[in-house]
Amino acid sequence: MVATTYNINVFVNCPLDDSYLHLMEALIFAIHDCGFIARSALEAEDSSEVRIDKIAKIIKDCRYGIHDISRTELGAETGLPRFNMPLELGFFLGARRFGSKADKTKACLILDSDRFRYQRFCSDIAGQDIQSHDVNPETAVRVVRNWLRNNSYSSGVTIPGGSAMADRFGLFQEDLPLLCRELRLERNELIFNDYTTLIAEWLKENNWWDSDEESV
Repeated sequence: MVATTYNINVFVNCPLDDSYLHLMEALIFAIHDCGFIARSALEAEDSSEVRIDKIAKIIKDCRYGIHDISRTELGAETGLPRFNMPLELGFFLGARRFGSKADKTKACLILDSDRFRYQRFCSDIAGQDIQSHDVNPETAVRVVRNWLRNNSYSSGVTIPGGSAMADRFGLFQEDLPLLCRELRLERNELIFNDYTTLIAEWLKENNWWDSDEESV
């Protein structure tokens, strides 16, 4: 059965370590500011469920996927590469190729720190339109905005330009400490569902569709 929000669900497949946090927050903000819903393996914790099964269920529920493969590199402590993100990308591409009629409508954005770096370690995705976020949150917002805009063009909805949305992300980050205090949350303890809730609260007061701001 197709999820009722399938057409606006976006699976976020990215590194989960602290050094990547600001980039992940930028991706999630851009998704919600474009009118979509960010989905992640972080949204629910169930020790009785195998992690890969949870990821498969979320992928099933999402028409769109954003996959950051920038951390496919040797770990400083282990000396081994990290393949979680490419594996989950493979799940998503497999669902599109071999899944149901709804699954065949899936679309994904593949991100890396450099647009052509992937050619040195994952040549099987040569020909894919890889985008670079340059390890910069504002760039990540612009890239996600443009990709979602192109994929939602038929809806007839116009969303702010990339520069305007990057500015909005900056304003949200400035307001975030106050939002945390109002909801008695600690900024450095936010979990995925806390963060998406705070975005939703901020958007209620700062939605662009009622704003006089001009898109860039």
